[in-house]
Amino acid sequence: MKAILGIKKGMTRVFKDQKMVPVTIIDTSSCKVTGRKGNQVELGLLEKKKATKAELGTYKDLKYVPRFRKVFTGEFGEEVSIGDEVKPEFFDEGEKVYVTAKTKGKGFQGVMKRWGFKGGQRTHGQSDRLRAPGSIGAGTDPGRVWKGKKMGGRMGGKTQTFRDREVVGINDQYLLISGPVPGSNGTLVSIYTKE
Repeated sequence: MKAILGIKKGMTRVFKDQKMVPVTIIDTSSCKVTGRKGNQVELGLLEKKKATKAELGTYKDLKYVPRFRKVFTGEFGEEVSIGDEVKPEFFDEGEKVYVTAKTKGKGFQGVMKRWGFKGGQRTHGQSDRLRAPGSIGAGTDPGRVWKGKKMGGRMGGKTQTFRDREVVGINDQYLLISGPVPGSNGTLVSIYTKE
């Protein structure tokens, strides 16, 4: 298994085989192995400014507390040890990877934006039903609203995984991943293979 943590920097495009390919730039500098237990490996990124005594004790071998941490389970090989730097060169160009990140938070949204409802009719005397959800219940039986009903609520801010994204290029400490990646610029991104 291969895995690395990075920070989303933005999008651009590259030209490959005379075709334009949109890519997301992921900064993977300072990604290190921060813990190891059996077939579980913890990766860390950047340095935490204010650490607790418990955290300082946990990462005393590393001599700093990582700001971002994530545990991956898989076969990493015996040569992986605490303090080793994880470089983007571990991945090969053209390799298919999984990309996991937190989506942009949109706050409380109505049913039209959140679920794609078409809204009420715009004519025949109606005045305030344009973006309303409409009827939500079924009358006396069951006499309540079913769980999971599509209604207004908080949108975004959830972990999302994209599968089979291609590693288009490797440039110094940057990984170029095909297509968009969840989240805004500055979001923590996990890139890994399933083996």
